[in-house]
Amino acid sequence: MDARTLIQTRARAAREAARALALCPTKTKNDALAQMARGLVEKSEALLEANRADLERARGRVTKAFLDRLTLTEARVEEMAQGLREIAALPDPVGAVVESWRRPNGIEISRVRVPLGVVAFIYESRPNVTADAAGLCVKAGNAVVLRGGSEAIESNTAIAAVLAKALEKVGAPADAIQFVDTTDRAAVAALLELDGLVDLVIPRGGEEFVRWVSERSRVPVLKHDKGLVHVFVDAGADTAMAIGIVVNAKAQRPSVCNALETLLVHRDIAPGLLPALAARLAEAGVALRGCPHTVALVPGASPATEADWDTEYLDLVLAIRVVDDLDAAIRHIQRHGTGLAEAIVTNDRAHARRFAREVDAAAVLVNASTRLVDGNQFGMGAEMGISTSRVHARGPVGVRELTTTKFIVQGDGQVRD
Repeated sequence: MDARTLIQTRARAAREAARALALCPTKTKNDALAQMARGLVEKSEALLEANRADLERARGRVTKAFLDRLTLTEARVEEMAQGLREIAALPDPVGAVVESWRRPNGIEISRVRVPLGVVAFIYESRPNVTADAAGLCVKAGNAVVLRGGSEAIESNTAIAAVLAKALEKVGAPADAIQFVDTTDRAAVAALLELDGLVDLVIPRGGEEFVRWVSERSRVPVLKHDKGLVHVFVDAGADTAMAIGIVVNAKAQRPSVCNALETLLVHRDIAPGLLPALAARLAEAGVALRGCPHTVALVPGASPATEADWDTEYLDLVLAIRVVDDLDAAIRHIQRHGTGLAEAIVTNDRAHARRFAREVDAAAVLVNASTRLVDGNQFGMGAEMGISTSRVHARGPVGVRELTTTKFIVQGDGQVRD
């Protein structure tokens, strides 16, 4: 079967399953999620074996950060399962009344949440995302067409099979989870043309990949775009707090989109902060690239180039710039930020309010690590990604963001004059 025919077949099956899943009661969906979690744990050895095949094929051809995103462990399998359990515990958005009102002529109008229908999720390298995406779509009553990257084909195929089997076991439509088990890129191009079968495309991967999808899709796209994340340490900030936040934001898991890439430091606090911070970052294996002021305070830092201010390293590398004040920090973020997450460390409430108001990002944090910008950390169970789009959903995309609304109007014979 060629890639185009394969995609059309999977999308049609998903469309039929979406109609059935949309009518499933909350209990059935929650039972399915619980069974999906059990299935992952029970089949963990098979999943790890599949993942080892992917890792063996990738090793030597990709970066260390990429390998980290690709790797499954027993702990990560359990995290996937726990994520599904947490999704099951969330309120069901389907059928929720967003608002309602009564008109003078007596009609009663309600805006009610309903599933989107069929979501195409196109993603790279992280196989745990397969479970997150499938679980969120099931809870929201959507069918999902999953197309993972070629580097994780064995892992994703094994995970998707476990998840679909779980739906079947509880009487839900197994076809609601469709996995595209071909590495042919023509399959992605064909999927982007199915505006009659697919309702939303969510691409999650590198900047070029997301742009490629957005430029070619005939289906609406919700972008999980580049994450060039900043932390600004203000004058008078608590030094210990700033060091803790910066080290966590950069080094806790540098290969993900909400990891810190550029640190901005107020000139007044730089002499007291940067040498101690640099020592902590060195302990974590972080290489520093700095402006001339930074290099003077931290001789071990390499001189930064203009390109560094626009680079998403996704690795243990951090760019540092000393700025004159809050205005300069905001201007830098406005010029170089990508709108995913930005943070300020400050004891000045007025500065915190200005930063939160004037910095344009899906998430703005005050005195907290950017690594917290995550569906799980926000209490959403999991996420499809962090949307940098402005329409439909922005920030972590969870269950509620995978629904739309419809109006239900109740009358007793009213007509329009």
